[in-house]
Amino acid sequence: MALNFIWISFFLIAFIVALVKLIVFGDTNIFKTIMDGVFDSAATSVQISIGLIGIMSLFLGFMNIGERAGAIRFLSRIIGPFFNKLFPEVPKNHPSYGHMVMNLSATLLGLENAATPFGLKAMQSLQELNPDKERASDAQIMFMVLAASGLTLIPVSIIAQRVILRSSDPTRIFIPCLLATFSATLVALIVVAIKQRINLFNRVVLLWAAGIAAVIGTCMLYFRLHRGGIEDFSKVLSNGIILSLFIAFIIGGLWKKIPVFEAFIDGAKSGFEIAVRIIPYLVAMLVAIGVLRNCGVFDYLINGMSWIFHLMGLNTDFVPALPTALMKPLSGNGSRAMMISTMKQYGPDSFAGLLSCVFQGTSDTTFYIVALYFGSVGIKKTRYAIPASLLADLGGMIAAIFISYFFFH
Repeated sequence: MALNFIWISFFLIAFIVALVKLIVFGDTNIFKTIMDGVFDSAATSVQISIGLIGIMSLFLGFMNIGERAGAIRFLSRIIGPFFNKLFPEVPKNHPSYGHMVMNLSATLLGLENAATPFGLKAMQSLQELNPDKERASDAQIMFMVLAASGLTLIPVSIIAQRVILRSSDPTRIFIPCLLATFSATLVALIVVAIKQRINLFNRVVLLWAAGIAAVIGTCMLYFRLHRGGIEDFSKVLSNGIILSLFIAFIIGGLWKKIPVFEAFIDGAKSGFEIAVRIIPYLVAMLVAIGVLRNCGVFDYLINGMSWIFHLMGLNTDFVPALPTALMKPLSGNGSRAMMISTMKQYGPDSFAGLLSCVFQGTSDTTFYIVALYFGSVGIKKTRYAIPASLLADLGGMIAAIFISYFFFH
């Protein structure tokens, strides 16, 4: 219901704004601008799906080897005590735990190409337990919202972009990004836990939360002392882990005496099927987002917010960076373009430029994740998944503003 309402609202709002621009301001190009965006978004959605085929086939092939070798169930037993509290409806040691762990771990390391196949496989595993195949289960919502919160240790792509734009200190945004994305994930977890009446104040959850906080704190301390080595460290750690995982699956398959190559082929076949299945969902969502973006709603929204904050007597230095934050739930490429545009206009080391980078690293693309993950298993009733994710986005955005004022202003 939420997805249906949002989808229709995007088109209606865009149409009303376009009519106002045409009748009141005489903008005769507005409908052409919107339709150009529609066609471009439709083409982009198909390109994304086609681009996923190779990556999906690769990772699902290796994951099939890992499953047949027992690696996924082994990983599920390790993480089980913690996830049992967050996903009470999922049986203990269920393979979905292993898939979810690999997805969240890949996201943590900034490996988008790996996170997507793992996430789609996790959603498929959870769908097997879902009694209503068109309605998202509590477990699927919890996983989707956590995935959309996008907890990432090292924002490599953002640092790289700052290097390209000749920032004097490209890694300056590392700690603020880490704190902001952790805030978004924490809000996501709390919001869904309250809705699902999950008790987060038990020993297992608190111990795991303390452990995650310790890992983040250690990374912050390390990179504080070795600022120049963040990018190199990230390349070695993230890519090394994925390659080691592939090798471990192969060795496990050989140990279990399974036909490794045949297992890879069987798993890779499903990559094509999933990529094709999500095309209609991506087309629908990205076209709606493109319509809303190209009609100029964001310009009005930014100008209106700036005016309101100015009337309230608040410091408005953060307003130029807001387009990145507002675009992030709708389009990852759009928010990246907004971030680059802000850094070019104000400078990569300006407050607006730094804050736009923190916004970009705070969370993932909510509507893309919804369309991708739920669309891959045919879920049409998303229930409260989108509002919960948007609340997490809002929490991360507010945290990013306060953290950036503390570090940069």
